[in-house]
Amino acid sequence: MGIFDKLSRRRRAAVAEAPRAITAAAEPGCVLSPVDGVAKPLSEVSDPVFAQGMLGPGMAVEPSGNVIYAPVMGTVTAAVDTGHAFGLTSDDGMEVLIHVGVDTVDMKGNGFDVLAGKDDHVTAGTPLVVFDREKIRAAGHDDIVMVSLTNASGEVVPVATIGEPIRAGEPLFRLSGTA
Repeated sequence: MGIFDKLSRRRRAAVAEAPRAITAAAEPGCVLSPVDGVAKPLSEVSDPVFAQGMLGPGMAVEPSGNVIYAPVMGTVTAAVDTGHAFGLTSDDGMEVLIHVGVDTVDMKGNGFDVLAGKDDHVTAGTPLVVFDREKIRAAGHDDIVMVSLTNASGEVVPVATIGEPIRAGEPLFRLSGTA
């Protein structure tokens, strides 16, 4: 077996392990849950920047899953190399920030497998990153997933029931004043 056979086999294995997109569709002004878990108010997260709404209104999800999916259809406008945060601009103009964990930038990408890059156009439900919840916790970090609208001119209205399980691709919140 040659080196190219080994590389090809590894590439096929990696592709086989990559998560598939989920079926999800967000109405204009609606943001879907990016991960399986339990819906939480953003005000209850341990990161004061998110909790105080400094990066915009939103919600959080205490994850039970390990894949972050695009919560809207749009373009990836920011994708940090460490994989812990993504910015998307939805096709209807919302700027959505997804941040995995608190202070996870300190992990320098360890425990994050990035699947999407800057300028990629994604549909709602496209996998963006796989993260290792155990590595995040072992590093002493909270693994909560925070979602905020950085350009919101209004408030967000929860669609998910706070404290209840939510699946990735289900409506999490919508911008006030939208249907």
